[in-house]
Amino acid sequence: MSLREEVEKILPGWKRWYPSLFDAANDLGVIRARVCSPDDLLLSKRHARIQTAAEAAHRQQWGGSADDEQ
Repeated sequence: MSLREEVEKILPGWKRWYPSLFDAANDLGVIRARVCSPDDLLLSKRHARIQTAAEAAHRQQWGGSADDEQ
């Protein structure tokens, strides 16, 4: 179910009271803010974690070790 569908299910006339779908969803509790550390917002660190997870999954599926990459 899309965000718009969820909001319309809870409050069919949301457009009369809210300037945007995001504001309506936030007030209705469909979406919530999540607190995270500023470190998590850095794309370089996020990409590094994704790269590490991908390498680990590849090694798990196909074998080998981290030292074999060279």
